[in-house]
Amino acid sequence: MAESGADDASEFKVHVFSSSNELIEKLHQKWNSVKDQPYRAMYSSIFGGIIFDPALMVIPIDDHMVHRGHGVFDTAIIFDGYLYELDVHLDRFLKSAAKARISSPYPRSALRSILIQLAAASKCKKGSLRYWLSAGPGNFLLSPSGCPTSAFYAIVINEDFSQHRKGLSVITSSIPMKAPMFATMKNVNYLPNVLSQMEAEEKGAFTSIWVDDEGYVAEGPNVNVAFVTRDKELILPSFDKILSGCTAKRLLELALELVEQGTLSGVKTMDLRVEEAKTAAEMMFVGSTLPVVPIISWDEKPIGNGNVGELTLMFSDILWNDMASGHGKQRIPVPYKQDS
Repeated sequence: MAESGADDASEFKVHVFSSSNELIEKLHQKWNSVKDQPYRAMYSSIFGGIIFDPALMVIPIDDHMVHRGHGVFDTAIIFDGYLYELDVHLDRFLKSAAKARISSPYPRSALRSILIQLAAASKCKKGSLRYWLSAGPGNFLLSPSGCPTSAFYAIVINEDFSQHRKGLSVITSSIPMKAPMFATMKNVNYLPNVLSQMEAEEKGAFTSIWVDDEGYVAEGPNVNVAFVTRDKELILPSFDKILSGCTAKRLLELALELVEQGTLSGVKTMDLRVEEAKTAAEMMFVGSTLPVVPIISWDEKPIGNGNVGELTLMFSDILWNDMASGHGKQRIPVPYKQDS
């Protein structure tokens, strides 16, 4: 078997592209076969503008975000032609960059303007706007001191997301979670997150939950987790060791209305032991594109009565309505240009 592999390798000939035109033509062949193009537009500070050709939506291989993981990112939702919670995500983005010791090539106002212009140029009415700040290209060393400048990238992805009504199952992850310093910044080192998700899929679960070394519930691979106690109190794990979720924090704000109505007894964040969490009446994931996913089983044991909870669906509706028609600074209209 080994000899056969060696023989096959000796027969393999690597193609050498004779020109950049030949390479671009090859890339276009790939993307021309894609029926529904999901990537509507990209911004690159390296190129200095917006790109519509997916074959050119690339970043340099010597970018330190690629080969050293020295980069941060964040996401905002485009919903019915509005950017949802762009400003709070952008603030978190810059806090992550400061922790990662990456300086932005532009001030915050310019980053915000670029993202809004990119969303408008994409003509996307429903999808996600994802953006990265990197230490930048320049070399393959460990330190970014030799990089001429940091780099900013952003892309608009067309996505038709909808509310989740079906209850799903999760497992406790065996993959070690990130240390608080790295868990609290949204950085591109997602290998633990990826392995945690793969572990869940291999076991037939939707995703996984991290529990810290002291036995307290943390978060999912890319979402926050929330619980409703049997006394109808909404509880989320404290954010001091995990990522401070923008949608999770918005839910905490909106849920206060239910407390005033008497539907909820209270809303709080706290350190929650896994044993206590598993006795909750309801459980859910909270994240930008979800915005809520009901969880009805954890480690093959039911949460509450094993059915999707009424309050979980209520939270989903509250967040969905906030995305679709909420008032205030959460929704920014995208200034699309009319076709002439």
